[in-house]
Amino acid sequence: MNIDWIIGALGALIVSGAAYKKRSLSLSGMLAAFVMGTIYYGAGNLFWFGILLLFFVSSSVFSHFRGDRKAELEKSYAKSGRRDAGQVLANGGLGMLACLGNLFWPDPAWAYFFVGTMAAVTADTWATEWGGLSKSEPRSILNGRRVLPGTSGGVTLLGSAAALAGAVCIGGAAWLLRMWTGDDTYSEVGSALLAMVKWGLIGGISGLAGAFADSWLGATIQYMHRCVVCGKEIEVEEHCGRSTEHLRGFRWMDNDMVNLLSSLAAGLLAWGIGMIG
Repeated sequence: MNIDWIIGALGALIVSGAAYKKRSLSLSGMLAAFVMGTIYYGAGNLFWFGILLLFFVSSSVFSHFRGDRKAELEKSYAKSGRRDAGQVLANGGLGMLACLGNLFWPDPAWAYFFVGTMAAVTADTWATEWGGLSKSEPRSILNGRRVLPGTSGGVTLLGSAAALAGAVCIGGAAWLLRMWTGDDTYSEVGSALLAMVKWGLIGGISGLAGAFADSWLGATIQYMHRCVVCGKEIEVEEHCGRSTEHLRGFRWMDNDMVNLLSSLAAGLLAWGIGMIG
């Protein structure tokens, strides 16, 4: 067996095991993360594994930051706190496929697509975690009207700024890791700086677009319920001790599917930007 697969398996085991112990992952989430991390490093290299690790660690840290203030909002979400296998695959599954695609058919397009998907899920996660701490009421992405905190499709300035920061962070990490692994080499400082700007734009534009796509899908076709007691628009089937009523959306369009589709759109956008540039 190639040594990279062994290194990937050990690294993935350490990270996923620690996340399970910290209650950031459920058992199914830990197993999915182990398999995913092994493939990211074994089939790829530190570029692929490092970006996955950056997303996962930063998201886990932010999810526990000021958790007391976000506890009430999480009651409206179908999934929160400990990520299960579905969430892990929705966030990193497309990137894993891109990594395998690059293994069998090497092409820079796979890296652009991968960075776009990871920028999107990072932007969305950072927006959710920081937006939940915003002192201002969120506004609907559809019409700009004020909505209750936790409403799907609600955006805040703080959350949007966090989304952009997360997306650019992924782009910047891509630039550094591509140089570190030797996937990209530059003979002059100027060309290296231009590459930094390029990767920053790829991550920033595609990631922010993916985060807003996630909000738009959440506000239009995601399967949502309404609490018959407090009137909140929520993802769960029970709230305030009572069964909820169906509000809108398709039953198959849950939060994981929304994440998957928005990251797919972001990946395609990043691929287009990268190939044009």
